[in-house]
Amino acid sequence: MAREDTKVQKRKYVYTKKCRFCRMNMEEVDYKDLSNIQKLVATQGKLLARKRTGNCATHQRLTKSAIKRARYLALLPYTA
Repeated sequence: MAREDTKVQKRKYVYTKKCRFCRMNMEEVDYKDLSNIQKLVATQGKLLARKRTGNCATHQRLTKSAIKRARYLALLPYTA
């Protein structure tokens, strides 16, 4: 019995990582919504990258301005 060398292809599960704000159909990122904003800020107070959070470019820009507003109004700390 001769064994044939066949390549077994592994299935690649491809999924798209959608932005959390696009999934919730939110057009604006509210600076008063601290539960969503705190998930996008690192422990040192830095804004997490798009690659890490999965945000689209539009919502990442809106998130940046919302975090800056929340910091200015003392809802979020500038540093940890």
